[in-house]
Amino acid sequence: MHIVGIDLGTTHCAVASVDPSKGPTAPVEDFPVPQLVRQGEVSPRPLLPSCVYVPAGHELAAESLRLPWGEGGQHVVGELARWQGARVPGRVVTSAKSWLCHPGVDRSAPILPWGAPADVAKLSPVEASALLLSHMARAWNHAHPEAPLGQQEVVITVPASFDEAARALTVSAARKAGLEKFTLLEEPQAAFYDYTARHRKDLARSLEGVRLVLVVDVGGGTTDFTLVHAGVSPEGPMLRRLAVGEHLMLGGDNMDAALAKRVEEKLFPDGNRRLSATQWTQAIQAARTAKEALLGANPPERYGVSLVSEGSRLLGGSLSTDLTREEAEALVMDGFFPRAGAQERPRRVSRMALQELGLPYAQDAAITRHLAAFLAQHAAAGFAALGETASSEGALPRPDAILLNGGVFNSPQLAERLVEAVSAWWPGAPRIRLLKHESLELAVARGAAYYGLVRRGHGLKIGGGAARAYYVALQRPADSTEQPVLCLVPRGFEEGNQVDIGERSFTLTLGRPVQFTLYSTTSDRIDKPGDVVALSEELKPLPPIHTVLKGAEGKTAEVPVHLQAGLTEIGTLELFAVSNVADERWRLEFELRGTGGERELTVTESMPARFAEAKDNIERVYGNKPLPVGPKDVKQLSRTLEKVLGPRDTWRVPVLRELWSSLFAGASKRRRTADHERVFYNLAGYTLRPGFGYPLDHWRAEQTFSLFEPLVQHHIEKSVWIEFWVMWRRIAGGLSEAQQRKLYDYLKPHLARKVPLEAQAQTKLKGIQPEGLDEMVRTAASLEHLEPGDKAELGGWVAGRLKAENKSGGPWAWALGRLGARVPLYGSGHKVVDVEVAEAWLSLLLELGLQRIDGAQFAAAQLARLTGDRMRDLGPELRAKTAQALQASKAPDTWVRMVTEVVALEAADEARALGDTLPAGLRL
Repeated sequence: MHIVGIDLGTTHCAVASVDPSKGPTAPVEDFPVPQLVRQGEVSPRPLLPSCVYVPAGHELAAESLRLPWGEGGQHVVGELARWQGARVPGRVVTSAKSWLCHPGVDRSAPILPWGAPADVAKLSPVEASALLLSHMARAWNHAHPEAPLGQQEVVITVPASFDEAARALTVSAARKAGLEKFTLLEEPQAAFYDYTARHRKDLARSLEGVRLVLVVDVGGGTTDFTLVHAGVSPEGPMLRRLAVGEHLMLGGDNMDAALAKRVEEKLFPDGNRRLSATQWTQAIQAARTAKEALLGANPPERYGVSLVSEGSRLLGGSLSTDLTREEAEALVMDGFFPRAGAQERPRRVSRMALQELGLPYAQDAAITRHLAAFLAQHAAAGFAALGETASSEGALPRPDAILLNGGVFNSPQLAERLVEAVSAWWPGAPRIRLLKHESLELAVARGAAYYGLVRRGHGLKIGGGAARAYYVALQRPADSTEQPVLCLVPRGFEEGNQVDIGERSFTLTLGRPVQFTLYSTTSDRIDKPGDVVALSEELKPLPPIHTVLKGAEGKTAEVPVHLQAGLTEIGTLELFAVSNVADERWRLEFELRGTGGERELTVTESMPARFAEAKDNIERVYGNKPLPVGPKDVKQLSRTLEKVLGPRDTWRVPVLRELWSSLFAGASKRRRTADHERVFYNLAGYTLRPGFGYPLDHWRAEQTFSLFEPLVQHHIEKSVWIEFWVMWRRIAGGLSEAQQRKLYDYLKPHLARKVPLEAQAQTKLKGIQPEGLDEMVRTAASLEHLEPGDKAELGGWVAGRLKAENKSGGPWAWALGRLGARVPLYGSGHKVVDVEVAEAWLSLLLELGLQRIDGAQFAAAQLARLTGDRMRDLGPELRAKTAQALQASKAPDTWVRMVTEVVALEAADEARALGDTLPAGLRL
């Protein structure tokens, strides 16, 4: 039996092991990972680059990819993947770990390599992580046939700032790789365990005079801070983790991007050109090498950078410039490790320089300012560990020692700058001691292996339990302005334990979906399980937890339940709803599909005083019992509801969703007359718009979608068709990818015949002929889950129609803006159309004139909108031209800013992009 530590890193992976049978002095041994370094050449290396290459067809000969354990498979992992990816960009997956914690995309969808051409077979972040783990597992199994990794005790490290969703996805990747017996360990703790492993014989002496240790872990994609209290007992030293930092997506990748950006500026000083995607990938690789040289030991004055030229500026077939040591120090040392004051905090600045890789990086690159904020947040715990009191308000606890981790600190200058900047916060005190390390790249894997030994009682465990406390939202009382939340698991809760929150019951309906909104915090709160406290800014939302409760007898009934929470041995949160009246319980799962900027509303409001009267009016029209209702009553149902509830643009989301429930209960009665059907579609779409943003909206949209296949009963009435399509446009954001696909498969042949002018002479399609072309186009353009190729094809028809008619009116410009939008309203960023497609549509709008075509101004702003993601952004020259055209056509300033800055949409512009108003109080 071995204990195997795996560092699943953003830039590199590493493996180490220890044999527990050798007792507390068992040595930790590195496991060099065999990997392809060139075609046909396998070599064991201490590190496995976290790169997965996706070859094109027969690009690489199968026999050249053989590994010692057999065929290499359809993907290349490790050093050859990194090397080949630098030469054929667009086919290499990097930083998969960072994508695991990106809430704006579907992390289980094939989205990587980000921005790759459509012909590249893509991987999900989970699959890419599983491939890395699988390679390490097969390499281990080949070297240890008698002890396969799946049967060993494995410890996999994750950033301390990984939330529960990212941890759950890491668990999923490990299981995909065939691992079952494993535990998760936070990387800063692993680094500290490596330190304690190396000082097993003299730990008390090595930590003499040290009460508080600050661990600073700057990896390729994330930065983690951890505070560890080092105490002394009669039995010897004691270690307890006091705090971990919030999620901070900031690391070496950003430094490389900042240097690559400088290379681009030097190559194209006029700012009207930029590097292609291929050149940008090369620039990132070159910048990383330049950074290591210019900020390493004995650095040169300058470092040459050459990229393959794709334009006319040829210099020996390449674009060439250099980076100076002064530039590297200014961009990396002063940009990421500035000498910030103790009271400085992270700034909200333009995200342009940090978004180059398509990931939502921290807005302020200054790691030292984030570090000051971290110490301030945990000042009380820090001073308590030091046995001191704060000398003044806002004072920071001074750590006695700093332990660095992460390949970034291989640079002596960066390590020196960090210690210098932090020590300066206490001018009268000596320089903070730096704890020595042996290997920044291997420390985490080694520490993970040693942690497994500690768990067996052979070493000093770092106490402290869970780094986060977890809370669930409760219903807000009608007379209160505060949102109450219930503490489930407090900070410090130990893994492997569970707690019943029996004093708080919930009534749930079997057969219906239920959703709980969860929050977590790393702050120094002292709450107990079952405590009810007010929601505050320090509690951060987690992905919602949901399930459909099904009883043992399959009946529909209301059941009183309570929650049972715990931390698994793996180290992940586990939640169950436990019946109070039967021996049943239901596991609650995280929703991990990616919600973009979506924040589910958690406030449950009381209904208006006359709401029952409004429900009665709906039931009079759509109820089961035939009541004396005339055509006028049906036509004026909306107006009747407004008389009862007030103007409908003031109806808040809870009221709208309750109205939807009453309407949907009578869905089968919509076919009584054409007016019944038309009014039903109008109100159903209005009360469920935009299809997401409120708990269980996706379930409501799924229920509504059951009405699509029967189509329209009164199909000769154009007004009914129009409301039918408007309903689907309004709730499109709540439909799944499969549902949107089904909707578009129906629309596509009709649009192909009706939108292009030259196609209108074609023979009619068989069957019912849908009406309402304008709304059919708007509906199709609202389906953000469609593949980019589908959007490009539809947009091509629309652009052709717009150019041929060359006149105002119609849905054409709005549809182009929605189909080519650089930032989806609810969909995943990997489904946007290619840059070249969006540029062609935008050029057409500019050619036709933004003032002449209805909706052209806003469509141009959406097409040219700046995201900071190089794979989605249009060229700077065309964006500049668009900004000038918007200004000349007197477009609102907010639309111009969309093109020139990375900004969020205003509420009015969100509604404009949707083509509808948003419910009162709802933001996307």
